[in-house]
Amino acid sequence: MDKDTSLRHKLLKKLSSAIVNFRFLNRWLVLLMDLVLATGAALLAFVIVAYLIDQYHFVQIGVRAAILSFFTSLVAFLLTGTYKGILRYTTSQEVWKLCYATIVKMAIEIPLILLFRKHLGFGPETSNAKILLVEFLNLGTTLSFLAFSRAFLVALFRYSSSMQHVEISNILVYGTGDSSISCIQYLENIHNASYNVVGLIQLTDKIKYHNIAGKKVLYVKDLEYLEKIIDKKNVKAIVFPSQISAVNQKDNLVPFALKRGIKIFAVPETSEIAGGSTITAPLKEIRIEDLLGRDEVEIDQAAVSAFLKGKRVMVTGAAGSIGSELCRLISGFDVEKLVMLDSAETPMHNLTLELNGGIKDSDKFEFFICDVRNDVRLERAFNLWHPQIIFHAAAYKHVPMMELNPTEAVRVNVLGTRNIAQLAVQYGVEKMIMVSTDKAVNPTNVMGASKRIAEIYTQSLSRAIMNKEVEGTTRFITTRFGNVLGSNGSVIPRFKEQIAAGGPVTVTHKDIVRYFMSIPEACRLVLEAATLGQGYEIFVFDMGKPVKISDLAENMIRLAGYTPGVDIKIEYTGLRPGEKLYEELLNTKENTLPTTNKKIFLAKVREFPYAEVDKDVKELIDMASRVDIISTVRKMKKMVPEYKSRNSVFEQLDKMIMEASTGNGPQPTE
Repeated sequence: MDKDTSLRHKLLKKLSSAIVNFRFLNRWLVLLMDLVLATGAALLAFVIVAYLIDQYHFVQIGVRAAILSFFTSLVAFLLTGTYKGILRYTTSQEVWKLCYATIVKMAIEIPLILLFRKHLGFGPETSNAKILLVEFLNLGTTLSFLAFSRAFLVALFRYSSSMQHVEISNILVYGTGDSSISCIQYLENIHNASYNVVGLIQLTDKIKYHNIAGKKVLYVKDLEYLEKIIDKKNVKAIVFPSQISAVNQKDNLVPFALKRGIKIFAVPETSEIAGGSTITAPLKEIRIEDLLGRDEVEIDQAAVSAFLKGKRVMVTGAAGSIGSELCRLISGFDVEKLVMLDSAETPMHNLTLELNGGIKDSDKFEFFICDVRNDVRLERAFNLWHPQIIFHAAAYKHVPMMELNPTEAVRVNVLGTRNIAQLAVQYGVEKMIMVSTDKAVNPTNVMGASKRIAEIYTQSLSRAIMNKEVEGTTRFITTRFGNVLGSNGSVIPRFKEQIAAGGPVTVTHKDIVRYFMSIPEACRLVLEAATLGQGYEIFVFDMGKPVKISDLAENMIRLAGYTPGVDIKIEYTGLRPGEKLYEELLNTKENTLPTTNKKIFLAKVREFPYAEVDKDVKELIDMASRVDIISTVRKMKKMVPEYKSRNSVFEQLDKMIMEASTGNGPQPTE
């Protein structure tokens, strides 16, 4: 490359950089530009007609008509808003809007010209047909000028953007619909991006041949054929027009691409695209959470709104995964007061900043550091704010940790629930909604058993109130669901950390499966269940299909761009204390009844007399307070006979209880 060529290349690169990084034109400048073009187009139309019919006084008339065109164009553009778009990102919709604006302009202009024809200089010899001819020519030239100006700016911006690219990646866009076409336009307009769309793919056995948006449509009859296309065109990634379209292919195209080392992306939602002078949001890489995504939860928004309107609502465990999302959702409703309780200082501080920073009427929020085990501190909160609705999400929930600390599981999950429940009755709370877990069903660990005892306590108390055995009006509702994506201690964040560290990824067992739902989905269903419940019910949620954790680990490794077992190894460490291979399916016809929401079911559970439950709970709490571990766990097993320990030191207690019940061993004592 000689010196002059090098200098010219540098100047072009500098100029292209200036164009790419230039801020969007002000809308009023765009309007002025369009008015100048429309006025010039009108004058040109009269000049052309003057030349064609050899009547040069049409040029003088054209000057007057152009002035009229300026004002009619101004009205048309203001009415249709053509000046509000970003010129460099012009799409077919904007072009249609220009057509509409030009027609509106002509619809205003033609009657005015015919009405004031003498004032404009048209003589009697000029027929209406000639006037209409020049106006239709005016329409064509105006539309051509406007469309060409936008096409020129789009081409200039794309050329300037291409000057900035260093390395180009060949990609395929999934689908052939409008969203896929918009995806291509988005890819072409990403600032400083380096994507070459080699085609659109459509999975079908009906082979056709045509182009869309200048790109070849590749009809793929099977994945073997797609593999040939990927090799031939050196494809590095597949881009989906939306996250939903990627989720729809999670069992077909996505796993195929991951095994081939092909990256999977989706176009960001509109809200995720950053502002500024150019589109700077990168493509959104598909995460494992996205592939585990489920159908959007539909709840009765009006019913929930009516339920919460004007109420004083308390959330315990407010800084946790579930509690904080409940607070976010509830803050969007017209509640009188939202009282948030948690003992974790830093997460509580973060929640304070989030809600007080994003909501104008932040005086409706109260943040209260409080441990649910401390009944004196709890009563202070009840006395200050007199809640009408309580969402009880405070709990110890990590299975292995609670297996090592069973007395603390009882003190938080049982004593904490009892403290809240008793104060709820004392202060006339309308409803208390307890967040439970699928691990309370046929529990195999201390955590699940402690949550089941908390369920039994609130359910029996609610029944006793309804039967007038206990004075009060509070209704108690329980919600059960499984693992939530992204929660504190969830398997997915742990896998991400292990992959980032280079592995190995640790899985407890090659056959272990779990059910997953997103935190927002779970919390919306909790709100809906709160409106449905009349008291004493245990609602369980549809958890969808189970996910094999080893498959989850492999897919996460592939999504990170590595090969499982080669780049990142998977190690099986054995089941942890209290852990099950398979979680219980919550919503079967044998153990549930349907509700008005297809994702919420009413559990069939046996009832317990409150007097006996209350006595047992007091004894259990006393044992836990004395840190009498063996007596505590033995008592839990007595209260929940289906509680059978797995992978735990407490399996020995099950053996003793079994021997005692058959008369083959010593009777365990309290």
